[in-house]
Amino acid sequence: MTLADIETASSLVALFLQRADLLTQQPFLVAKNNDRWVETSWNSAAQQICNLAENLLSLGLKTGDRVMLVSENRPEWCIADLAIMAAGLVTVPAYVTNTVADHLHILDDSGAAAVIVSTPALATIVIPAMLQAGNAKLLITMEDLGRQQAELSFHDFAQLCQGDAVAARAAVNRRIAAMHREDLACIIYTSGTGGAPRGVRQHHGAMLHNSAAAARIIAEDFGWRDERFLSFLPLSHAYEHTAGQMLPIGLGARIFYAEGLDRLARNMEEAAPTIMVVVPRLLEVLCSRIDKQVRAQGRIAGLLVDRAMARAKHASGKQSRGIVDRIEDMVMDRTIRPRVQARFGGKLKAIVSGGAPLNPDIGHFFSALGLPVLQGYGQTEAGPIISCNRPAAGLRMASVGPPLEAIDVRIAGDGEILVRGEPVMHGYWRNREDTRLALHDGWLHTGDIGLIDEAGRIVITDRKKDMIVNDKGDNISPSRVEGMLTIQPEIAQALVSGDRRPYLVALVVPDAEWTASWAAANGVSGDWPALTGNARFKTAVGAAIDRVNATLSVTEQVRNFAFADEQFSVANKELTPSLKLRRHKVRDRYGDRMAGLYSRKNFDGAAIALAICEPVSRASARNPMQVHALFRKASRQDVRPGIRRPRAGDHDT
Repeated sequence: MTLADIETASSLVALFLQRADLLTQQPFLVAKNNDRWVETSWNSAAQQICNLAENLLSLGLKTGDRVMLVSENRPEWCIADLAIMAAGLVTVPAYVTNTVADHLHILDDSGAAAVIVSTPALATIVIPAMLQAGNAKLLITMEDLGRQQAELSFHDFAQLCQGDAVAARAAVNRRIAAMHREDLACIIYTSGTGGAPRGVRQHHGAMLHNSAAAARIIAEDFGWRDERFLSFLPLSHAYEHTAGQMLPIGLGARIFYAEGLDRLARNMEEAAPTIMVVVPRLLEVLCSRIDKQVRAQGRIAGLLVDRAMARAKHASGKQSRGIVDRIEDMVMDRTIRPRVQARFGGKLKAIVSGGAPLNPDIGHFFSALGLPVLQGYGQTEAGPIISCNRPAAGLRMASVGPPLEAIDVRIAGDGEILVRGEPVMHGYWRNREDTRLALHDGWLHTGDIGLIDEAGRIVITDRKKDMIVNDKGDNISPSRVEGMLTIQPEIAQALVSGDRRPYLVALVVPDAEWTASWAAANGVSGDWPALTGNARFKTAVGAAIDRVNATLSVTEQVRNFAFADEQFSVANKELTPSLKLRRHKVRDRYGDRMAGLYSRKNFDGAAIALAICEPVSRASARNPMQVHALFRKASRQDVRPGIRRPRAGDHDT
């Protein structure tokens, strides 16, 4: 296997089959079954993929048809994804947390002709959307659903993976011989400025380029041998799809599938990954827990970690270290570091952080413990990886590293980061206007403001676009949520906040007429500013927010709110003359009040870490909806591990 294989592959399927022919009976996909790891070999996966590809076509699907894939991370996700592509079809991944309305929008917009779903619980959300959309009539299920809808054609996933493997492989070979890197591979939906998700057209070359460039970093900076990945971030997200699935395929790596976030700590020790693809939120929680455990060992242990962090902050990789530093490192290497590294399985080379900005101190903490953190930057519209820190270029936690090989980056006159290269999307699916706004002469306008430092590394300083990106990398349209809040009779105006935060909060202006009516009915007097301290009044307004939350996805839900002192208006400069919200003005005025909405904890940091990382019942571990809810519930707390989190005015990513 060579890097050239990835760089010159004509399609993702061709790369996979090439690796499968080389690795044959070696383990490829590994997942728990009855509490034991069960392996699927490269050869077995290839046979299932080819059989499924041919059987999808036998159901009447035609070249270019879209197939929506709704599943938690599991071996069947990878098999389905590659089989769809091998059939000349297009994968449309969808989140397991989507609502019926979310699925309906994706089905309608993509025109998907079929859906592959994993569990009965997920099917109960997908089927109503299919019945309303009307265009998707084929439903392929990984698990038995029991009762079925007469209006749909149901098929068993496992049966479709069976057949004449030799004939199926020959048919796939003929088909992929005509595939090119420019061909559409998948459509990944990401939120637009108006809130309606837009389908990013990702071609084979985008993910192949990203995989080859990332593989080069691993090979040159860490050594390429017997790589192991632990997949736990949603595969429906471009970040995990490329970095957690396509990159391991290029490396000929084993992919272990975590049982859930609640068993992640145990799975890390068992799977012993060499590369971890994570979001900053996980590192924050682990940092909190590890830091407390280290300091519980005594004052000297805490001092050693503090001094190692200080060295990590100022290290350039070239300066010589004094004898005291070397002695302290020797002590750390024999005591603290091996224990921490063992919790990750003992083989970890690097942690790759992406999807949201990383607090530099978190990166320094893990680097001090011998676990290098490589912060990357990207967008679904660019493969999605644009840049990544790497030791060879000199790690700087406040940057997102130099651009990947063969990616051009320039800074526009207004400071916006522009990107050009093979990973850049060919446009949004059936959305010419947004495509026109995003792409100019081959340059992707990222909507991010930044600079390129003296070493050629990208530093993000601001966001040009109004999209919220929470601390787990989810894109959220504030205007969509605000619009839904203000159609409630209780709420006249609202501002939603949550950039780099674990959840959304809102600043609310109650409706004056509704307030007067409520006051009369409850035997109280005064206008709404006088009532904001009334607990019953706040509960009544909160009920309106609860109604809206019931119609939103988990990431869009507002978890806490406060009242403004007065209406947003042109007079107080919180509205423009055209009555648009001046967000920065409102945040300047109410920043402390909104920040306080994150400090009201129900659990301390240790409890949150335990809630995320310790095993709970096996039933919840096997239910993606419960696991997702657990992570979201825990992430509502603002974990502070003795390290300053970025404030609103911070510019370092």
